[in-house]
Amino acid sequence: MKLDLFDYELPEKSIAQYPSAERGASRLLVMHRDGGVTEDRSFSDLPEYIREGDLLVFNDSKVVKARLIGEKRGTGARIELFLLSGAALTGQGAKANGSLACECLAKPARRLKAGDEVIFGKNLSASVKARMEDGSVLVEFRFDGAFLDKLEELGHVPLPPYIKRPDEKCDEDRYQTVYAAAPGSAAAPTAGLHFTEELMERLEEKGAMAAFVTLHVGLGTFRPV
Repeated sequence: MKLDLFDYELPEKSIAQYPSAERGASRLLVMHRDGGVTEDRSFSDLPEYIREGDLLVFNDSKVVKARLIGEKRGTGARIELFLLSGAALTGQGAKANGSLACECLAKPARRLKAGDEVIFGKNLSASVKARMEDGSVLVEFRFDGAFLDKLEELGHVPLPPYIKRPDEKCDEDRYQTVYAAAPGSAAAPTAGLHFTEELMERLEEKGAMAAFVTLHVGLGTFRPV
């Protein structure tokens, strides 16, 4: 199998920059295995294809505001960091002295060198420790309180690169599944964004079973295969 078999043209005008007005109103393509007949339906019609005893497995990972925008101390240059380290996104890597080491993507990376400091807001800063061979930077965050609380206060929703607009207040809710529980993802498990609480109830009424796993999504979901 060759990777170019997965290539296809997707015009930018066909990529929605905002979600549908109602969660669950997205389109659903149904393909019947016995004959290959397809149907163009709405995602809210999903329970019609679920039978009693079917098991649906959901990823309950929660998206963290993994993008930080700050200023380089001394020059005021705008610097953006995108957190990559799993320990940072779950908050488990934080030390008792209010520090946390994290590998990040930096924009623009060329403006940073070891020893530089970036200020993001009150009681949150990052000092650059090293430039990595893959172009990322290793930084040490300094903060007061809980690190995830600081990200929630000062961070930005990490929208996918094909969304060509800044994140907005509405994204805090819509770029998150209704059953998200465990912080740790730098991107949403997007297949689950279409489920609503009402749809989950309808699936339960049909006799479907639900199981939850926690699989954190990283930057690799946007990288080429």
